[in-house]
Amino acid sequence: MIEIYHGSPNIIEKPVFGKGNTRNDYGLGFYCTKEMDLAKEWACPTQNDGFANRYSFDPEGLEILDLSSRKYNILNWLAILLENRIFDIATPIARDARDFITSRFTPEYKSQDMIVGYRADDSYFSFAKAFINNAIPLSSLAKAMKLGKLGIQICIKSEKAFSRLEFREAIPANGEEYYIRRSTRDRKAREDYLKLLEEVNTRDAIYIMDIIRQDRKNDDERLQ
Repeated sequence: MIEIYHGSPNIIEKPVFGKGNTRNDYGLGFYCTKEMDLAKEWACPTQNDGFANRYSFDPEGLEILDLSSRKYNILNWLAILLENRIFDIATPIARDARDFITSRFTPEYKSQDMIVGYRADDSYFSFAKAFINNAIPLSSLAKAMKLGKLGIQICIKSEKAFSRLEFREAIPANGEEYYIRRSTRDRKAREDYLKLLEEVNTRDAIYIMDIIRQDRKNDDERLQ
């Protein structure tokens, strides 16, 4: 049994399977974190107060796709993101990148009970867009996802997994405090990202067009 938190402007005692935004990172699901403070940030996209809804959750026996494990690389995460989030595919490079990544690197995720992986907040989503436009190398994308200590999100996907959620309490989140924390985290990630790009050695770096032209596959160790 683990404890997880869902940040929201509302108290959610009974999450409803099949409800929500289909354009979230991993598609339709109930998005949570193990970190209460992070859930409070998610609950406060504005200066209005919100709640970190706390649940007990039993993952035993569930089918779990853990994108943070060594079995997967950053392109597996990006492939799922490309299938679900709305990207501005305005250039031939971005179009080819989307088609190549989704066809080669998309793991089976729709049938999973639960998905564990990065959360694409605004700044992190912009890093992903820069990569598919061939503006940053693979190594920079991988490092950028760890900036700002964003943490890992848990997406409850199946009806079976929803039935394991047991509401415990709704912990208030002060809007003024946690909106500032959220904004500061985003700003710090963008600042660190710019510093990261200054260190890139373009001669040795691997960009998305290199991956496409060399027809690299998911089991290529150079992508880890």
